[in-house]
Amino acid sequence: MIDSLIHYSIKNKLVIGLAVVALVIWGGYSLSRLPIDAVPDITTNQVQILTLTPTLAAQEVEQFVTTPIELSLANIPDVTEIRSVSKLGLSVVTVVFKDEVDIVRGKQWITEQLKTVEADIPAEFGKPMIAPLTTGLGEIYQYTLAVKKGAKSKYDLTELRTIQDWIVKRQLVGIGGVIEISSFGGYVKQYEVSVNPERLRAHNVTLSELYDALQKNNANTGGSYIERIGQAQFIRGEGVVKSLSDIEQIVIKNVSGIPVLVRDVAGVDFGHANRFGALVRNGEGEAVGGIVLMLKGANSANTVNAVKDRISRIQKTLPEGIEIVPFIERTKLINKTITTVSENLLLGGLIVIVVLVLLMGSLRAGLVAASVIPLAMLFTIGMMNTFDISANLMSLGAIDFGVIVDGAVIIVEAIVHRFQVWYEDNKRNNVDDPLERDQLVYETAKRIRTSAAFGEIIILMVYLPILSLVGIEGKMFKPMAMTVGFAIFGAFILSLTYVPMMSSLVMGKNLHKHWNFSERVLAWLYRRYEPLIIWSLQWRKATVGITLGLFVISLLVFNRLGGEFVPTLDEGDLAIDFRTASGTSLTETINSANKAHQILRKHFPEIQQIVGRVGASEIPTDPMPIEMVDQMINMKDISEWKNAKNREEMSEKMAAVLAEELPGTSVEMTQPIQMRFNEMITGVRSDVVVKIFGNDLDVLYERANAAAKVIEKIEGVASVRVEQIVGLPQISINYNRAKIAQYGLSIADINRLVRSGFAGETAGTVYEQERRFDLVVRLDAQHRQDIENVRQLLIPLPQGGTVPLAELADIGFRKAPAQISHEETRRRITIGIGVLNRDVESVVNDVQATIEKKVALPSGYFYTYGGAFENLQRAKERLSFAVPLALFLIFTLLYFTFHSLKESLLIFSAVPMSAIGGIIALWMRDMPFSISAGVGFIALFGVAVLNGIVLISYLNDLEKEGVTNLKERILKTVEVRFRPVIITATVASLGFLPMAISNSGGAEVQRPLATVVIGGILSATLLTLVVLPVLYALFSKKKSETLSP
Repeated sequence: MIDSLIHYSIKNKLVIGLAVVALVIWGGYSLSRLPIDAVPDITTNQVQILTLTPTLAAQEVEQFVTTPIELSLANIPDVTEIRSVSKLGLSVVTVVFKDEVDIVRGKQWITEQLKTVEADIPAEFGKPMIAPLTTGLGEIYQYTLAVKKGAKSKYDLTELRTIQDWIVKRQLVGIGGVIEISSFGGYVKQYEVSVNPERLRAHNVTLSELYDALQKNNANTGGSYIERIGQAQFIRGEGVVKSLSDIEQIVIKNVSGIPVLVRDVAGVDFGHANRFGALVRNGEGEAVGGIVLMLKGANSANTVNAVKDRISRIQKTLPEGIEIVPFIERTKLINKTITTVSENLLLGGLIVIVVLVLLMGSLRAGLVAASVIPLAMLFTIGMMNTFDISANLMSLGAIDFGVIVDGAVIIVEAIVHRFQVWYEDNKRNNVDDPLERDQLVYETAKRIRTSAAFGEIIILMVYLPILSLVGIEGKMFKPMAMTVGFAIFGAFILSLTYVPMMSSLVMGKNLHKHWNFSERVLAWLYRRYEPLIIWSLQWRKATVGITLGLFVISLLVFNRLGGEFVPTLDEGDLAIDFRTASGTSLTETINSANKAHQILRKHFPEIQQIVGRVGASEIPTDPMPIEMVDQMINMKDISEWKNAKNREEMSEKMAAVLAEELPGTSVEMTQPIQMRFNEMITGVRSDVVVKIFGNDLDVLYERANAAAKVIEKIEGVASVRVEQIVGLPQISINYNRAKIAQYGLSIADINRLVRSGFAGETAGTVYEQERRFDLVVRLDAQHRQDIENVRQLLIPLPQGGTVPLAELADIGFRKAPAQISHEETRRRITIGIGVLNRDVESVVNDVQATIEKKVALPSGYFYTYGGAFENLQRAKERLSFAVPLALFLIFTLLYFTFHSLKESLLIFSAVPMSAIGGIIALWMRDMPFSISAGVGFIALFGVAVLNGIVLISYLNDLEKEGVTNLKERILKTVEVRFRPVIITATVASLGFLPMAISNSGGAEVQRPLATVVIGGILSATLLTLVVLPVLYALFSKKKSETLSP
């Protein structure tokens, strides 16, 4: 079949030419439509259920909201994990599905279950809702509304928030790929009825009567229509309040014919909702902004560009003096990583082309082989677009043009060699007869096609086991495997069709023009290689022994490399997980965040701007407490940095400065996307997480702190953060049921008064044209100051009169849970560990050994370990399956190619020989083993056997031609095949060289893979040219074959 394909291609050049033109058109069209992103989205397949309960403490949220929801979701199919956070005013339940589950169907299942559980959750405790379907990469555009100098007095935080909600947000909705816009910071405007308890008592009005009056006097109605004189006259009753004055004039009740109005018992003014978050910018105080959330699966680049276009239009509609300033914009990282990939691919391609042209000794031959690169890439882009694989750092990060053109190089080099032999035999410069030229090309390609075709098939097959990876590692490396597979398959087809056709068309001319440079280089290399192979053939056992010794040494080195999941991608910007003490007020947290901004901007001129997200946003998919701040730091380009040379050093210095100048706070340095990924995947922001499971929150907290003190002394631990689950100051109202019964009251009535008095209760809506604002009743600010106001809250009695709340309850301070976290419905606490300047695996091994020895847990309590370490362990388990499978596929294909167990084993020996170089290269560059390196080894094993196939195939050909002297056959083989072996090894290794040495953004992930392949190819090539002939000689069983000259 392959022979027929080669023959058809040579004889039907026009057809192949048209097919190539079609390929170029298809690839170019696909390139214009290809999705582009920075990195693959590795977020788990999850749905979040949010329940806003502004009046409930963490214990009640857990008991009345979170637990019923968790239990109702327990029987949903294909769920891998359920975790939750219950805290003051908020319940967040995260349901993680298997990756193959359609998330829309999963959302539907959850919606059905929530309908059944709503009856178990009291209406005043909130209604569960499903969060927008977004991912860790979903926060694509974050911005603030900056007020220009000279206009700051015009706009307060309430006005800015109103502009954000009703101008900016409304115009951003409807963009393709955008699922939601979450507002952040400022004050949400309300019409507030501020009740004065003394005036209430003076007019004998209760809070309930005021509330009911507001509800009953704020509505429109319609009376259909009447017909008169041929016309329909519609009836409309307008009773909604439209201003503060309208609210003030609402009648509560009549006393002796005199109306008691709202203004008689309360002040009416603009107020704001109780808030659980804020936004600060550049140390200048509070700000207002928003977060644009992208729909799961949408095209990042297109969506961000559409958002930016819309923002430019919105900017023209904003009031004078306000501008939209982004602080997180995904295009920055996308452009950075795509530039890195493009530069590495382009530079690698150019290196390969130059090397091919130089070492082939013929410009035409070199260009024929090199032209496979762009054509294979166009084929790859077309297939990526067809299978909806985005172009990103990972999907394009393993393409090595040197490997891709290996098959073409083998065929073209053989054709060059065949034409040189023809030239020497015929002493003519040109093969003038087209039929003779076609026949020469066909015979050569047919003869070498086993080495070329099966070599590329083997490389293609070794990537198949990568498709067995699941979870996060699967999301990262499956697109890579598919993309490389597309490239190799495209090159495979081209090497059997396009290459023979072009070789027949343009080669076989000017045969006397053969570059002496390539001949001199290869001859110089061969002269130094020849004594080595002769010595090795004489000292065969010593050669094998040395090789085995090197392999054993490399295994020992491998065990000392350490491990990490994947190298951390340098996003270009920094983030700080900044926290104040548990129980800190929102105002104090805002002050601390502003001080942190001022400190950092004073010490680090590399900072462009800092924006701090305090607490939770409007859509709290990230349930942060008010003492927690996400400090987003936009950095200048690293070339402008003066205080540090890299991200790690800058992070260390920033953390040290904040620790010194802002005591009482804690910081953990990270990056925006990295932090969000960790949060959504594991529920914790740190790279490494120690989890302690148990029931008693106080015991969990005490044991976690004991463990943290031990952990912080371990080498490589940069920061330790214990989840703050206790220590929240709380005013506790413990009702006296006997007293309540004595006064004829009910707890429900008292609860309503407490809730409406201090938290506020919505009594209706006020419309300002299309804008809507809540009408809220609460005590005035003067009566919401301290615990004494709670004690003196007046409770109306059924028989008339009032009684203070202190008469009905024991009111005092107590320490309460700040938040309660569940995983698989069990309570747990986490210890987040930041790792710096050491590999994750070594740190976790030390942590595990230390805390389980020094920090014992009570019965029923236990440790688990998560984060990047958990991902690494799971990925290692999958690689322990994928790597043997790849090796098995290699050996199977070798056996079916050569039908000889001996020859298959001989070629297979290149695998351990390549591993030697890969391991030593990692060790020399001080790189731990990572999943990127593991994928590099899989790719390396496929490439390593190529040269063995070339040598063994030629040895078999010489044997069939009657060369019986073993030494003569071996030396003839290494002499003739020295050029293709050196060329394929050179282009394969140099193709990865730009990735291996690049320091630009995103190169961190590519470096281990490229390092392994380059080191492995170098060792495999050297040892294949030396050890493989020695093994062939040792295992030759024919008595007639000797090594005698």
